[in-house]
Amino acid sequence: IFIKDQTDPIHKVTIIPRGASLGATMQIPTEDRYSMTKTYAKNQIAIMMGGRLAEEIIFHEQTSGASKDFEHATDLAKKMICDWGMSKNLGPLVYGRKEGEIFLGRDMAQAPDYSEQTAQEIDKEIRQLINNQYNRAKKILEDNIAILHAVSSALLDYETINEKDLKLLINGKKLSRNKPPKPIQTKEDIDKQRLNNQDNN
Repeated sequence: IFIKDQTDPIHKVTIIPRGASLGATMQIPTEDRYSMTKTYAKNQIAIMMGGRLAEEIIFHEQTSGASKDFEHATDLAKKMICDWGMSKNLGPLVYGRKEGEIFLGRDMAQAPDYSEQTAQEIDKEIRQLINNQYNRAKKILEDNIAILHAVSSALLDYETINEKDLKLLINGKKLSRNKPPKPIQTKEDIDKQRLNNQDNN
């Protein structure tokens, strides 16, 4: 939300579960993107760290919910280092030639064409790239902790917020639209809640 340069605008944020996902942040590009700049790629990695960082900052806990974000961030960092020559230390080279007979239905396999020492350097560069963006995103969230709480509260009230809502919250305003109706509790739900309260007491 707060990384404005070379990012796609937020279209929608939701905490409504879909499949294995417990929620989602959706970004929509304003124009077709035919290539990716280094700045844009780094921003994307920082954005992917947001979910885990919010857990750590607010709840001082970690969950498995950010696993897909980490997977995408690692893949993007690997492309930056190994495919796009975006590492000062490793230079404008491609590491790992791709082999495979696609027409026979086989997946592309990547065969290492570099030494063990280079492999270690690649791992180091990928780790450093992701850690730097993790720390950058952490500072952004900590510097804007009031907005983080406002967005969190709005999501609990409305379940889904859009770009217009986010701009209001970032500017310190509250949402005034009607809240979605709360689901009606069944007798079974009430009985379960009563049992949980008894167990906790």
